[in-house]
Amino acid sequence: MSSIFELSPRCQELQKRLTDFVENDCLPAEEIYESQVGKGDQRWKVVPPIIEELKAKARSLGLWNLFLHKGYPEGPGLTTLEYATLCEITGRCPRVAPEALNCSAPDTGNMEVFAKYGTAAQKQKYLVPLMNGKIRSAFAMTEIAVSSSDATNIETRIDRVGDHYIINGHKWWISGAGDPRCKVFLVMGKSDPGNESAYKQQSIVIVDAETPGVEVVRPMTVFGYDDAPEGHCEVKFVNVKVPVSNIIAGEGRGFEVIQGRLGPGRIHHCMRAIGMAERTLDLMIARVTDPSRRTFGHILARHGTIAADVAKIRIEINAARLLVLSAADKIDKVNAKGALRDIAMAKVMVPNMLQKAIDLAIQAFGAAGVSQDTPLARFHAAARCLRIADGPDEVHIQQLARFELFRGDDIREKQDAVKRRRAQILANNSKL
Repeated sequence: MSSIFELSPRCQELQKRLTDFVENDCLPAEEIYESQVGKGDQRWKVVPPIIEELKAKARSLGLWNLFLHKGYPEGPGLTTLEYATLCEITGRCPRVAPEALNCSAPDTGNMEVFAKYGTAAQKQKYLVPLMNGKIRSAFAMTEIAVSSSDATNIETRIDRVGDHYIINGHKWWISGAGDPRCKVFLVMGKSDPGNESAYKQQSIVIVDAETPGVEVVRPMTVFGYDDAPEGHCEVKFVNVKVPVSNIIAGEGRGFEVIQGRLGPGRIHHCMRAIGMAERTLDLMIARVTDPSRRTFGHILARHGTIAADVAKIRIEINAARLLVLSAADKIDKVNAKGALRDIAMAKVMVPNMLQKAIDLAIQAFGAAGVSQDTPLARFHAAARCLRIADGPDEVHIQQLARFELFRGDDIREKQDAVKRRRAQILANNSKL
């Protein structure tokens, strides 16, 4: 990576320190973390104590809040590219490592919103405790009754009444809403549904989690996993009343805010996915080269299809990594809006690559691959969800196709110029 993309000496040192922390502290803590998640009626009330131990150590090692771009004074001074390389390392331990570093979604995106758009009062009340890891947050956009892949469909109403907003809406798949530490929601809804621009009808407001009218209906499951204690929940907002000072950036700027939030976030997800793919490949290689596991007289790796699968996964991981790092580098150079095409390519390619790699690894493990004895089953669920989250494959493919097809006129013009030049050359040669 460093031979192609320029990484600061500080980033390279952080990579070494983080790798050691993930391998020697986070990965060994995975089983402990899962055992400490609440059971029964305590499932959404208990935060595994091990996570606080890991957070304390990460902070002492200087591995804290690494996500916030160097453009923010509150951040550690890393570029999007540099942080992307660190995301890959945490992706090897996705349930534990990101939170241990205070770098887990949806908090990272929400903290960036507060850092970029928040008033001094909003930063003091919400950003400071979030960056200190004292509270958690949720981002409430997707809705149960509409196709939320097109965010102009959002129906939640944010109506101004005097010095307050009244919020009514029915959301679901709201990450973080089940966590007992969740103290604040960023809620997207329509404040000006009659605006002639479909992209200026929406606003984002801050809602304290304990505000009357906020109801966490239920946690959603993902292939049977509920992701406690954080959760992806169905949430209702019924006549929720907040002061007008809780608006983010101003009325009608909801789309602007979410685009700034989602672009870098998609890259972070993709790099963590590559970390998951690398660990998946490591698990697969350890399994198929184990001399105690033989079929038809040979270790699994001696069978041609298995060996070919390992090689193919390696090729696809490396290709995906370069694509994502290129997108991160472009964000640094021309901002997220200028890197939309690159982000779209990465968001489509990486989850599909990860899903394929996990599927092949599960096949090599046999029944063990779908059991609780390996992380592959949970990885598979996460990979499949990532093809929907933050914009489904189809939306990014459609966006990418528009970028490419927009070049049609220019391409035809160049082709016509070549034909004219060819005709001139032929005419001149015929005179010789």
